[in-house]
Amino acid sequence: MTARPLPASDAPARRDGLLSGNLLAAASMAIWAAGFPAAEGLLETWQPFALVPARFAMALLLLLPVWVAVEGWPRGLPWGRCLLVGGIGIGGAAVALIFAQAVTDPVTVAVIASVSPLTATVVEWALERKPLTRSFVWGLGASILGGVVATMGGGGGEGHLLLGGALAVLSCLLYSWGSHETVRSLPGRSALAQTSSIMVGAFVGTLAVLLVALAVGQAALPAHPFAPRDLGLLAVYGMGGMAVSQFLFVLGIRRIGVALASFHINVAPFYVMLIMVALGGDWSWTQALGAAIVAGGVLLAQR
Repeated sequence: MTARPLPASDAPARRDGLLSGNLLAAASMAIWAAGFPAAEGLLETWQPFALVPARFAMALLLLLPVWVAVEGWPRGLPWGRCLLVGGIGIGGAAVALIFAQAVTDPVTVAVIASVSPLTATVVEWALERKPLTRSFVWGLGASILGGVVATMGGGGGEGHLLLGGALAVLSCLLYSWGSHETVRSLPGRSALAQTSSIMVGAFVGTLAVLLVALAVGQAALPAHPFAPRDLGLLAVYGMGGMAVSQFLFVLGIRRIGVALASFHINVAPFYVMLIMVALGGDWSWTQALGAAIVAGGVLLAQR
């Protein structure tokens, strides 16, 4: 996947766009990674069907006031499209992801880091027919290898591995499509408007799933949903790991595309490890090596 050739005078602007896009995507994934430890804590008292819409509700508590304050009350948005992309893409990805983590462990869920660039590349190629350069293919391979190496350093491996892996891959596909369509479906809108409106669709979609699950007896609400501990973890999981992370990721996509931005997802296991080290965990040289391989893949893909 390569950008169209630009005049020589535009080369500095293109370099600045690549640099800022990569920095935004990297920052997005660093914040997103904080959601994994938070989700582990929440799954002790929350069922997945209830946790996902709660996460989006917390994200919207941050996004909507900022959106309205900055841009005024939204008008003329294609809300049907927002509900479709948000509910199926971002919402569906979140549901699949949390169920993957619930039936396995954070390490198994980190499999998404090794397949996400591939699914994002497939999505971008299928929808835009962008050509694949040799450098991009080599960079893609390095990114996937780095994700696998980083995942190997985390231990784990308990639970329903086949089901968890399948759900993680499904989450990756849905998220790649949803993130791509967030930008493509709302042209001319700011990144804040794109993120917030799609997040509304994700909340509505996952809330509808929860209501159906409650009606058929397949879900239950937590006994103490407003406990201080849970609210704190939800703030990290929803406001940070979803609202801020997705906003930065959308900004990155607008500059470098969903395929290249998704390379940075493969560094997530390394970020999770850093967070756990800060909380008293152990350093993993394997995950550090994986992160370095991914970084090399990102640079190679942009040659």
